[in-house]
Amino acid sequence: METNGTRCGAQILSYGRVEKVLIGGVLTVLTLSTICGNLLVVISVCFVKKLRQPSNYLIVSLAVADLSVALAVMPFVSITDLIGGRWVFGQFFCNVFIAMDVMCCTASIMTLCVISIDRYLGITNPLTYPVRQSGCCMAKMILSVWLLSASITLPPLFGWAQNVNDGRVCLISQDFGYTVYSTAVAFYIPMSVMLIMYYRIYRAAKLSAAKHTITGFPRDGGEEAGVAPPGGGEDARQEEDQGGSMVSGDRPGTEEEEEEEEKRADEEEEESTDCMSAALKLHREVEEECSTRVSRLLKTGEHHHRRRRKNQSIFKREQKAAATLGIVVGAFAFCWMPFFLVSTARPFICGVECSCVPLWLERTLLWLGYANSLINPFIYASFNRDLRTTYSNLLRCRYRNINRKLSAAGMHEALKLGEKPDLVI
Repeated sequence: METNGTRCGAQILSYGRVEKVLIGGVLTVLTLSTICGNLLVVISVCFVKKLRQPSNYLIVSLAVADLSVALAVMPFVSITDLIGGRWVFGQFFCNVFIAMDVMCCTASIMTLCVISIDRYLGITNPLTYPVRQSGCCMAKMILSVWLLSASITLPPLFGWAQNVNDGRVCLISQDFGYTVYSTAVAFYIPMSVMLIMYYRIYRAAKLSAAKHTITGFPRDGGEEAGVAPPGGGEDARQEEDQGGSMVSGDRPGTEEEEEEEEKRADEEEEESTDCMSAALKLHREVEEECSTRVSRLLKTGEHHHRRRRKNQSIFKREQKAAATLGIVVGAFAFCWMPFFLVSTARPFICGVECSCVPLWLERTLLWLGYANSLINPFIYASFNRDLRTTYSNLLRCRYRNINRKLSAAGMHEALKLGEKPDLVI
């Protein structure tokens, strides 16, 4: 491999035939895989009714940005790399190419940032967020992302910072102010926001895990199912005993005594009737009290059961959001951070007229950043059952009844969750 110099000191590499075949094969596979993966996302959400939800609009915007990178940027970078880094498409198209590269990559990065904010709001405000989450709101957010991404491409086109193009190389402007502005808006600020959102979602999931306990029915310590009979019952029994033991040994001897005995018998019969009525009334009151308490316990138990189910659902959603966002942030940082660190330091080390970074290192870091556009569709599909099912049916050319299959899969998943025993977490 030979190197030649240019007026700005950039290196032009000369590859052999085997090296060109290997490099071309790898770059072609990477480009085609990125196109297919993101095109699958767009087709799935646009043509499958169940996936046409406002929460998936951001994923479509991300897929469109990544698809634009694969269609409008990667082929020209691949050709340039195969011929050793020499730009052969002219000065005018160099500016257009850099504008497309910066806008599409920035839109992809900023959409990831907005998705992290969207997931955080959905976790922290589960009751009010679905009401605010509308197609119009999502469209405004997506439009804002693309307009802000386009704003980064305007300065080199309108004279603030000129791109480097001497006829053989095509390099984004190395102006100090523009470099700081573009890298901050395109990477450092979105990265900081994503880290903050991930930390807050992770903390919410951790607190939920600490508080999430499953309990049985509540117990009223001071209440019992039975009610002790009041003291009136004992008084009645005592009176009855006393009434029954009255001068039983005395025998009436006169008519007056007989009349008095009949009066006492009538009074005793009336008292016995009153006692039986009081006992029946007390029995009914005890039954009503018991049924009321049992009904209250059942209602309380049902309320706690529903609240426990709701807490479980929120807890699982928080865990899933934390895991998804953690993988997204990790993959994003791994792919793009090396490139932006080199891009930020390059004008301060090499000056504003050229790049002193080895061309092989610069291209390797650039393609590592492009790889983020490849893995994004698979990251979200791995955590979204509907997307996975749709991918599987589309790849198997089973286009019919996809919505019915998704509904059946959702019903099956719900039944499985309902049959699982409650766990104490």
